[in-house]
Amino acid sequence: MIKNEKIKASEVQLTGIHGEDLGIVSTAEALSMARRLKVDLICTSLLSSPPPCRLMGAGAAKQELQQSKQKDRKPEKNDKVKEIRLTPQIEDHDYDTKKNQAHKLLKSGKAVVLVVRIQGKEGPKAKELLERLLKELTEVGSKHTGIQLSGKQAMVQVNPL
Repeated sequence: MIKNEKIKASEVQLTGIHGEDLGIVSTAEALSMARRLKVDLICTSLLSSPPPCRLMGAGAAKQELQQSKQKDRKPEKNDKVKEIRLTPQIEDHDYDTKKNQAHKLLKSGKAVVLVVRIQGKEGPKAKELLERLLKELTEVGSKHTGIQLSGKQAMVQVNPL
């Protein structure tokens, strides 16, 4: 954030305190306006010519900067993918518990990866288990990837609807 005398451009695209467009003004004139109104001249971007600048209080500028940083941070938290692990010889009660967990996570908007640990020739059984789970979760989620059998596990990602 560049403000006041640190702005080196000869002219700026000026926006007023209440968001009104004041057009292209010389930097000296914009600075005198800022002093008269007892606010700061703040440059919002150096990438364009003339650079866009706003008249705003220093506190408001800092607050706006913090809010934009906070908004940038928030979406990162929601991108979590939860993993639910199962085994091919799962009991009915345990299966229901895992299904309910997946259902709850998908309903809250989180993606779920269903992973079945396999040993030996349990591949077809694991695939069958995942297909059964996918069928029962169709009302809250749709599969993002196909069922992947690889080495010691079978997995599928389910995204919320």
